[in-house]
Amino acid sequence: MSSGAGMSSGAGMSSGTRRLELQGFRGLAALSTVVFHVWQQYYVYDAQGAHPPIDNPYLGALISLEVIDLFFVMSAYLLTLSYARAAIDGEDRTRPARDFLFRRATRILPLYFLAVLVVWSLRNPSLPGDWRDLLEHLTFTHVFDQQRIFYTLGPTWSLSLEIAFYFTLVAVGPLAIRACRRLHTRRARVALCATGCAALYLAPLAWIAVAHHALGIPHTNWPVYFGPQARLGGFAAGMLLAVLLVALGERGRVGASRATVVAVTAVAGLYALSYFSAPENTWHTYYHPLAAVLWFALLYATLHVRGAARPRWHALLRSGWLTGVGLVSYSLYIWHEPLMLLLYDSGALPRSQEGFPLAVLFVVAGGVLVATVSYWVVEYPGSLLVGLRDKKGRPREFYPEQTPTPEPEPRRESEPAVR
Repeated sequence: MSSGAGMSSGAGMSSGTRRLELQGFRGLAALSTVVFHVWQQYYVYDAQGAHPPIDNPYLGALISLEVIDLFFVMSAYLLTLSYARAAIDGEDRTRPARDFLFRRATRILPLYFLAVLVVWSLRNPSLPGDWRDLLEHLTFTHVFDQQRIFYTLGPTWSLSLEIAFYFTLVAVGPLAIRACRRLHTRRARVALCATGCAALYLAPLAWIAVAHHALGIPHTNWPVYFGPQARLGGFAAGMLLAVLLVALGERGRVGASRATVVAVTAVAGLYALSYFSAPENTWHTYYHPLAAVLWFALLYATLHVRGAARPRWHALLRSGWLTGVGLVSYSLYIWHEPLMLLLYDSGALPRSQEGFPLAVLFVVAGGVLVATVSYWVVEYPGSLLVGLRDKKGRPREFYPEQTPTPEPEPRRESEPAVR
């Protein structure tokens, strides 16, 4: 998931345009993630293999359709826009790396650190507990630990990739801007930026190919296939989307009907990818690079529509209930798994597989409630820490020293008094 990337406007669009659609995508992706994890919780494993709670391959493919790459593509798109504008059109509104990282930290860390400390403490009531698990989660390095990658807060392995992407962006973004300043044509600048994004996409693809085909590493080696070296492709796709929309500007916008065709094709491709994916087959091995391309196409059909008329499916994305879930999606992403396990272990959720639909209802309803409270009590106040720095990224002076007012010189005897 987006870990709450800022709602930047798209290239060539007025501020705020299409942001509700992206908020709706966040809501859908967050709800899909919750349902998927409840689905996993109700799997039964025995000598005959793994049995899903509902033995229907078509429903299983829908529920198992992974949306994590959507979060990555959206996050990268929004955060890369300012760099793309600066590199291609010279609109240098980028923030210094220190300020950029500070703003992302205020958005992510307060809620994340609180949740890690609370959940870890509850699961490790006696010290020292699993101190390595705590240390790795606090430093976002649990994604490299085969044993602990899904400990404490299982879904937060993806935040490790977000952090890695932030550092990648502040490293390559300024380099791209400086390189583009030496190029005399806009086409050359666009080509350079697009080539860089393509290279960042192909590098993880090559890593996956070598790991799977040459080294024979199984898909259950989580650090190999979940680490940033394997998953950066989703972020690269989002970066390329930002470059593309900045390069196109108002040109090349698609009509509502064509946008719908592109969107339906992308969704069908995502569903087919999920349906045909099985451990160690080609679709499973290259699932995430392929999914990133399809999410890229779906977001393009959402963001680059011509005129004020929107396709009908945009109305769903802009609906109040869905954008409301999108607003609290980060909190929902953080809290839903520990809430589900708490309800399950306490007996509040059904134990049999037949109770899966009821469990989904309970976890979704409870998760959205907890997420809403978390957003307003923790997440939103934490984000206000961004005010500690001014618009130029400098520490804000809340108590400036006042220059003392000089005392008037004493009047000499020869000077008349002014009345």
